[in-house]
Amino acid sequence: MGNVLVIDDEKNYLIILEDLLSEEGHHVFTAESGLEGLKLARNNDLDVVVTDMKMPGMDGMEVLEQLRAFDADLPVIMMTAFGTVEKAVEAMKKGAFHYILKPFENEELKVLVQKAVEHYQLVRQNRQMKEILEEQYHFDNIVGKSEPMEKVYALIRKVAPTKATVLITGESGTGKELIARAIHYNSPRKNGPFISINCGALPENLLESELFGHERGAFTGAIGLRKGRFELAHGGTLFLDEISEMSPPLQVKLLRALQEMRFERVGGTETLEVDVRVVAASNRNLKEEVAAGRFRSDLFFRLNVVHVPLPPLRERTTDIPLLAHHFLKKYQKQIGREDLRLRADTLRALLNYSWPGNVRELENVMERAVILCPDREITPEDLPSEVLRPTPDSFSTFSKTRPEMQGAAAFQGPSERRDAERVLAPGPQRVRQLRALDLVELQGYITNRDYARLNEVSERQALRELTDMVDRGLLMRMGKGRSCQYVAVRER
Repeated sequence: MGNVLVIDDEKNYLIILEDLLSEEGHHVFTAESGLEGLKLARNNDLDVVVTDMKMPGMDGMEVLEQLRAFDADLPVIMMTAFGTVEKAVEAMKKGAFHYILKPFENEELKVLVQKAVEHYQLVRQNRQMKEILEEQYHFDNIVGKSEPMEKVYALIRKVAPTKATVLITGESGTGKELIARAIHYNSPRKNGPFISINCGALPENLLESELFGHERGAFTGAIGLRKGRFELAHGGTLFLDEISEMSPPLQVKLLRALQEMRFERVGGTETLEVDVRVVAASNRNLKEEVAAGRFRSDLFFRLNVVHVPLPPLRERTTDIPLLAHHFLKKYQKQIGREDLRLRADTLRALLNYSWPGNVRELENVMERAVILCPDREITPEDLPSEVLRPTPDSFSTFSKTRPEMQGAAAFQGPSERRDAERVLAPGPQRVRQLRALDLVELQGYITNRDYARLNEVSERQALRELTDMVDRGLLMRMGKGRSCQYVAVRER
């Protein structure tokens, strides 16, 4: 049920409609003038407004315009007498949800109000979901602080506000669709649709229909007109994943669509025009595919306006602890095991693995560990056997300390951890601080930003808790400002 505002200069109508809609479970506000109604609308969280068309002073049309000025999605139902139907139709063109003729059946109004309430609730849910997605795919919320990923962020920050076609390349599991969505949700097209299609998942004839749509009777089984992904992405972004899997004949049609933003549906003659930003991705080297004759050079150059290469996880191992804790928290919440933590030797095992499946494989490993862990600490025994057998090309950048950190080493061994557990005050802060010490043990240092992202707290809170660790003699501060690092001091 919803909050309904009824505006009418006839007091009897207000009493009748308030009783009628209250019986349906709605909370009803009433106003005898447009001005009073607007005041109520601004001060209350409404789901629908029902207003008379003809009123002294401010009429229903002006009320509609004022309401749409501060909430364009709020449904407005216009009540009108038979002689002013033309005005009601004009109101519909200006954004009214619907109109109803006086006198009307009670059931008719009840149904119309309920539809309006449900419509507005869906609109608000959609708005909230968009806000969540925008926040989720904001550049600052993509997990990773390594130098290769910082280069990626710098590049996509520049390209996102433009309409330029983007080509994302990288091994499977490196997060190509995540980057594509980040580009979309940080662009002027963020309120438009994000439509994706995997070009390698469908045979050629079905892929053409999926991309460009088809007319009724275009082929056996085409029982009706169907819009393609290009049409559905109008005003937004079309993500073409695994573009290298597309057949040569279809590459020709795609090239024309990209160049002109015009195409015909399968079996159709009408030329359709769309406004779409295209982001393509491939796990292959498209230059090599062009040289081998499997991919058109003109299509490659059309797609390769801005090239975003994503590094494999083995080349950004400094991100593994952050990613591992991110996935740990994600699956803790899903499975309902909020008390789990990663042991330091478990993190070391993760760092020594080469991750051929990249970030996707790491996520799967962490989900498995959360499910199978019998205690409160995830140990190496909770990891798959292949992760515990480091491959020859495995390496860890955490074993190397920076020049400015000579003389400082990480916490090593159980005795130092016992000392830390003894001096830290019990509680959630202690859990966060111990988690930070695990990271210091692995990479030799921690920054304020690392602490904030690792523990999902503000940077201000991170600074307070790191300062507490310095005061307790657990860490030493090196440097100033944003480049400041915290290390554990040990005599060599």
